[in-house]
Amino acid sequence: MRVLSCVAAALILVAAPSFAAAQTAPAAPATPTPAPDEAAFEAHAEAFGKTIQTMTTEMQAAAAQTDKAKAKTDLDALQARYQPQADAFAADVLAFASTQGAPADQLAAAETQIKAIPAMLRAQAEAEAAAPAPAPAPATPQ
Repeated sequence: MRVLSCVAAALILVAAPSFAAAQTAPAAPATPTPAPDEAAFEAHAEAFGKTIQTMTTEMQAAAAQTDKAKAKTDLDALQARYQPQADAFAADVLAFASTQGAPADQLAAAETQIKAIPAMLRAQAEAEAAAPAPAPAPATPQ
């Protein structure tokens, strides 16, 4: 169930409290060449991972605007723009994982979590934007 573990890893990244702009994934260990269907799915999963990073950056920028009405409008538009991609990826995960014999309860949970990614990222961006700025560090006496 390498596929579900990849999806789980992606969801863990999404659920992390903050994303660093320069965050990079660790190098994957060498694995045998996947079957063509698996290779296509892995490529789609990697592309969706990049979509998540882009979505996160865009939502953080939108939420950080001082005009909160514009921030809400922009976040609404971003969530609407990315939701079909999350839905399509969820469908791909279901199709591929079911061919791999994944249990139905795990498939349903994965589908729900993937479809919730745009809303989850939006909520996270809004929470980060609403958080008070950290106090400056006290000056050290010389």
